[in-house]
Amino acid sequence: MLRTEMRNEASMHIDNMDTMSMLQLMNTENMNAVKAVENAIPDICKVCDAVVEAFTKGGRLFYVGAGTSGRLGVLDAAECPPTFGTPKEQVVALIAGGEKSMTGASEANEDNADAGVEDLKKCNLCDKDIVIGISASGGARYVIAALQYANDVGAVSVSITNNYGTKMETLAKLSVVTDTGPEVITGSTRMKSGTAQKLVLNMISTSAMVKTGKVYENMMINLQPSNVKLKDRMIRIVCEILHCDYNTALALLEINDWNIKKAINADSEIMEK
Repeated sequence: MLRTEMRNEASMHIDNMDTMSMLQLMNTENMNAVKAVENAIPDICKVCDAVVEAFTKGGRLFYVGAGTSGRLGVLDAAECPPTFGTPKEQVVALIAGGEKSMTGASEANEDNADAGVEDLKKCNLCDKDIVIGISASGGARYVIAALQYANDVGAVSVSITNNYGTKMETLAKLSVVTDTGPEVITGSTRMKSGTAQKLVLNMISTSAMVKTGKVYENMMINLQPSNVKLKDRMIRIVCEILHCDYNTALALLEINDWNIKKAINADSEIMEK
C-alpha cells in the first residue's frame, strides 16, 4: 500500500480529540512535510537547474497534475507573470479536466490518459521544454501519459510525488519524492502531501527566476504594477536600489512606464545581470 494511503497512528482517534489537540497534531504533521522537502533538496536542485537550462534555450515549463496537485501547479504558474514579469506562455499549468477542475472536484479526469497527451499537443510541446508531472500517489494516468509524451518528443520529464517506487518516478528523467507518509485523515493528500508539493513548486519556479535574472539581490525587479500594493512595492524597490526618496522613485517610475529597470536607468552591472 502507498504510504499516503496508510492510516496515521497518531490520528487514529482524532474524532475524539478536543480542538487544541487536533490542531497541534495537524501542525506536527505539517512540520513533517517540511522535513520531507528538506530531505529531497538534492533532487529538487537537479530539477531547478533543468528548468533554467530549458529557459535558456527558449523552452517552457509545464506543470501537469490532477485534483489538488493540478491546482497547485496552476497557482504557481499564475503567480509567475505578476511576480517576475514573465510572459504567460513561459510557465504553463495543465490540470486534468481543464479550467472547471480548478473550482470543482473532477476526480475521474485523472484517469483520462488520452487527455494528458492531447493537452500537451495543443501547446505544441517540443524538445526545448520541460514537463513536471505532479501527483501524490504517482499513479494519475493523465499525468503519466503526459510524461510519456514528453519523453517521446525529447522534452525533459520530471515527476513530483509523495511515494517512492511509483510509475511516474520510473518514467521521468528526473524525480522528486517528498515522503510525507500517512495523512492525518487517511488518504486526504490535500493535506501534508499538498503542502510539500506547494513548497517544492515554489522552490523550482523561484530559483529558476532568480537564476535567469528576474531578481536583483532579493528584490523583484520585473514586478508588474497591477494594483496599489504592487505599485507601492515597486516604488520602495527603486528607493532601495537608488537610495532616493519615495517621491523621486515614484516620478522615475511614472516617466518610465512603471518599469523598474528603465527607472533605474543603470549603465553598468546592476540591471545587466
